[in-house]
Amino acid sequence: MATAKKAAKKPAKKPAAKKPAAKKPAAKKAPAKKAAPKKAAPKKAAKKPATKRKPNAAFMKAMTPSGALAAVVGAMPLPRTEVTKKIWDYIKKNKLQDSINRRLINADEKLKQVFGGKKQVSMFEMTKLVSNHLK
Repeated sequence: MATAKKAAKKPAKKPAAKKPAAKKPAAKKAPAKKAAPKKAAPKKAAKKPATKRKPNAAFMKAMTPSGALAAVVGAMPLPRTEVTKKIWDYIKKNKLQDSINRRLINADEKLKQVFGGKKQVSMFEMTKLVSNHLK
């Protein structure tokens, strides 16, 4: 009778069949690197003695300022670099830089003539406008 009872029992649940996992291609191992034969170190070119950088001749050419610009920087012929320095000295001395946006310059009466009547100019536009007053 024991056998009959076993047959009456529900069959035990089988675990669900697992799907075979997708096979990944085996990662190839890099071949062992061979030690490269040692080469003689390449010879470095002889260094030239350090020379001081020469300024561009075009910037150093003395140029005569117009009457409007002469009121700010003086009437003597000056290179462009010196003209720019003198204008910045004038701007800082008279506190003409905008307090909020420091890239803007507020023109006074003398600079208004140089800037073509504009009240406010950016520092990048200023050099363009100043170059119109140099000969």
